[in-house]
Amino acid sequence: MTKEGDCVDNNEEKRVNMETLVKMQGITKEFPGVKALDNISFEIRAGEVHVLLGENGAGKSTLMKILSGVYQPTSGTITVKGKEFTHLTPKDSYEGGISIIYQELSVINELSILENLFVGKLPTKKVAGIQVVDYAYMRKRAKEVLDKVGVKRDPNQFVEEISISEKQQVEIAKALISNADVIIMDEPTTSLTTSETEHLFKIIRQLKAEGKGIVYISHKMDEIKQIGDRITVLKDGTYVGTRNIEEVTVDDMVKMMVGREIKGTYHNESGVDLMKEPVIFEARNISRKDNRVQNVSFELHKGEILGFAGLVGSGRSELMNAIFGAEPKSAGQVFIDGKEVHISSPYEAIQNGLAMVTENRRETGFLDNFSIKQNISIVPFLKKSKGKGLIGLVDNKAENEYAAQQKQDMSIKCRDVEQNITELSGGNQQKVILGKWMAAESRIVIFDEPTKGIDVGSKSEIYVLMRKLANEGKGVLMVSSELPELLSVCDRICVFREGKIRMTLDIAEATEEKIVKTSTGE
Repeated sequence: MTKEGDCVDNNEEKRVNMETLVKMQGITKEFPGVKALDNISFEIRAGEVHVLLGENGAGKSTLMKILSGVYQPTSGTITVKGKEFTHLTPKDSYEGGISIIYQELSVINELSILENLFVGKLPTKKVAGIQVVDYAYMRKRAKEVLDKVGVKRDPNQFVEEISISEKQQVEIAKALISNADVIIMDEPTTSLTTSETEHLFKIIRQLKAEGKGIVYISHKMDEIKQIGDRITVLKDGTYVGTRNIEEVTVDDMVKMMVGREIKGTYHNESGVDLMKEPVIFEARNISRKDNRVQNVSFELHKGEILGFAGLVGSGRSELMNAIFGAEPKSAGQVFIDGKEVHISSPYEAIQNGLAMVTENRRETGFLDNFSIKQNISIVPFLKKSKGKGLIGLVDNKAENEYAAQQKQDMSIKCRDVEQNITELSGGNQQKVILGKWMAAESRIVIFDEPTKGIDVGSKSEIYVLMRKLANEGKGVLMVSSELPELLSVCDRICVFREGKIRMTLDIAEATEEKIVKTSTGE
């Protein structure tokens, strides 16, 4: 028998789920020479996860920056809780209960976790008639939200001392602490493990139950099907459509986004037995003092894509940093074409034909005060330079030639190569990063999480590029936390656990189950 109270709760839930929190209508945004958004409409309801889909450069982030008050639309209206605006300021957005978690982390490394949570909104109280910061309230509230998102750290610890995934969780806690009604999550699981992602989904479902509206931006289709209620797709700044999540398949979503079929696998189709090809790169007994890499050896054959699987923190990225000279190794040797080379810095790695596309493109992938042209040309200039980069870094003609060639080869979407790299979408930034290594004609290319935060269309382009490099006789090392990605691209896969390679699988025998069991020690 249904209780009277249950009837009230069900009606209330139905009412909450129908309430429109934000309505954006006819939003157009023009930058000099570019129409980023053209007559876009978008609605956020209470108690729903509304997924915003589109390739990099489709206009998703621009639309959300308009909602958060960072950009002002050229035309259109925004209605927040029944109040209409022609544009929002950051203050309007905050007071309207809108909070955004950006794809690129905005935490301040030099502040503590506690200070990051309250930056710009310190609570105060009166003591002896004087307004002072209410640290007791800050600590109490911080404990509540940090427990909620699963951060098991002292709130007084500096953010620079915690991992990337923990920084992402602090970003989520910042949004929760403001009691926002609308929370925009731009690629929130990019740096999270599977268990951390599951915990985030638990938080999102709890927020839905509380009547919050969630805007969820992600390129991970399996996530979208798990957590989304509705999807809206943008393409090249235009509106494609809005659908209920149960009405569409993953293939439907991909077609709406890119307008074409996406290839499923990118394996070697040359018919050449890669294991009979010469070994062009070898790591022998590599170790680090911190024991995050312990006595690791592997060989890379000409034309091969060798993948590295394992849990976050298992030692894969730490191995690549040691090989590239970005972090010191305590023991071990590196051989190229059978000849030992000594690499103790990235400069020496570049000189020896190594390239590294790093996991965190914002912090280590590009120079944010440089143009596209300058970012592309810096590595080939370093490779040709003398005196460890002190001589030979200026050649305007070559700089223009490198940039023009890579803009074409990488299909970089930009106004022109003089544009600052920070003005590009994440996918196009990644193409610029790849372009600088291609311009340097690097022979051994390390890809560390190369498609993190990248849309399915750009992912496909990057996979095609990786296979093209391999077919040209280069060697590719690929670290990825996405098992389907490794299985669809690599020729062999090394499985890491606790700083060691525990198994190496030929792609014909590799399965997700084998990799997971090995990486977890089951």
